[in-house]
Amino acid sequence: MFNPLGPPLDVLTRTKSQSRPAHRSSKSTPQPLEAASPAARAAIALEYASLRNRSHCPLGLYVVPAADTILIWDAVLFIHQGYYADSILKFKLTFPSNYPERPPTVQFINDVFHPLISSNGTFSLMPQFRAWRPNQHHVFDVLHFIKAAFKRDVLDKIEEADCLNKEAYKYHESTTSFAALATQTSSLSHSDTALYEKDQLSLKTKPLHAMPFSKLKAKTLKEERERLGLKEWKMDQ
Repeated sequence: MFNPLGPPLDVLTRTKSQSRPAHRSSKSTPQPLEAASPAARAAIALEYASLRNRSHCPLGLYVVPAADTILIWDAVLFIHQGYYADSILKFKLTFPSNYPERPPTVQFINDVFHPLISSNGTFSLMPQFRAWRPNQHHVFDVLHFIKAAFKRDVLDKIEEADCLNKEAYKYHESTTSFAALATQTSSLSHSDTALYEKDQLSLKTKPLHAMPFSKLKAKTLKEERERLGLKEWKMDQ
């Protein structure tokens, strides 16, 4: 059965380090991270293991650690309802070397029009974590807030002081205009450039993501549908 959290860390590290393309541009390679203490690494590994609890990893959200460091996790969020319905949003969590004393930072890879997301993809955790409390706040709390931030009830309560995109905060003034721009975010998230690894390699300013998508050939898709017992979708006449 497909696991949204991927394989165990030891297996993941071995397989991904063997398959990572060697021709990636140095411009898109992240700067070296400060070495984490053994305690921090153990805390992060435990956080990842805890996501196997069904209530910890939000539905529609998939997470996998980077191949070369546990300090970076790559994630994909599939949104099914609301202003951002049908969006496929990729983001990264980067842990500080002294985790859990400080929270992870969140950066979206996609261009997302949202009050809490800056032009470079940085996501503000302030509305939910005004003061980070080590060993009380956890990564699964962060993931649940990220998903909730795209829902109407959270958008309605966001304060301007916490916003990284002041234009998107005007949501309160015109939900119609906001809805149109959120729909545009969804449409752009389906583009080849946003989804597929081969296209991302040409975007030097975008950080690479550990979960690339690839197009399925019609034959492969048919075989997978048969294997899983899925029926063909038929459009209403």
